[in-house]
Parts: sequence; C-alpha cells; structure tokens
Amino acid sequence: MRVLGVDPGLTRCGFGAVVSLPGRRVALIAVDVVRTSPGTDPAARLLGIAEAAEDWIEQVRPDVLAVERVFSQQNVRTVMGTAQAAGVVVLAAARRGIPVAVHTPSEVKAAVTGSGRAGKAQVARMVTRILALPQTPRPADAADALALAICHLWRDGTAGIAGARTVATPAQRRWLEAAAQAGRTARRAGLEGAGG
Repeated sequence: MRVLGVDPGLTRCGFGAVVSLPGRRVALIAVDVVRTSPGTDPAARLLGIAEAAEDWIEQVRPDVLAVERVFSQQNVRTVMGTAQAAGVVVLAAARRGIPVAVHTPSEVKAAVTGSGRAGKAQVARMVTRILALPQTPRPADAADALALAICHLWRDGTAGIAGARTVATPAQRRWLEAAAQAGRTARRAGLEGAGG
C-alpha cells in the first residue's frame, strides 16, 4: 500500500509518501515541504498548494491520503490557513477518487512513538529510525507528513496483527494496547450512559 501523508499548512505544507513492505516494514518513497510566502495573495498561495498536491498525487499514485486533523489553536489566523490548506489537498484527492483518512496529532504520535504526548523531536527521531533514513527529514513538517503516512499504514494494519503481537514492532504493540484501552473506555462510557 502506498500512503501520501500531508501535514497541512499555508506557509509550509509537508508531503511524505511511504510504501508498506513485507514484515510490517515501511519504506520512503519521497518527502518534501511546499512553501508559500505570507506576503502573497491567499488565493494564490492556496492554488500553489493545490497544484503541488495534484503533482504529488500524479507522481506517487497513492492508495490513500492521510491528512492531519486540524484542531483549534489560540491563533485563529493560523487555524484558518491550516484548514484551507487541508481543504485544497483533500479536494485534489477527491478529484482523483483517492480516499482520505484523517488522523489526530495524538494518534500519529502514539502510532509512531508509542506515546500520544511525544514531542516533535521524538516523532522525527522515530520516523528516521522506522524508515532507516541517513538523516532526519527537515523541517519538522516533512517528518510530520511521514509520521502521518506511517500512522495510517500501521493503524490500518492493526487488525492483521491483533492476533499475532509477536510480529508487531514495539510501537505497533503500544498502539494496539492504546487502541484496546480506548475501546474499553468507550464501552464503559456507553454502559454508564445507558444506565444513567
């Protein structure tokens, strides 16, 4: 499976493509960051991101696009730009009939590092190790895009490794444990809600 991960942003939009290999391994296809100038008209900036997304989709031919879910931040202007960038990328995928998966930052961190509270440096280090890269992808948007793609591959593959934890990597085992705990918590919440 080929996954194109996108870390959306109006100033820097990270694109990272990976492919799954036998034995739950992951290999790098390509990674880059598309930059737009804050002094440029917002419509032109979004057009540049949309064209870059279309080029990536054409070159990589992904089976799925993995995009980071946009959360509200203190800076509304940053959130709006990030959401707009995510929107044009999702539209580019929809035009090609490519499914889009959305992952939260904590899901990505948990999948790659085993902790949903990991910092950017820890995520970047694990991405470098998982993909056996000679150096850490920079800037952070590049590593984040690859982490999104890895998260989707491993999360999508958890059903296949649930009964065979011995083949899972340590990070995948931690992901499975976290997913199981989340399921138990959700079931408990549902039972308590039904009883109330």
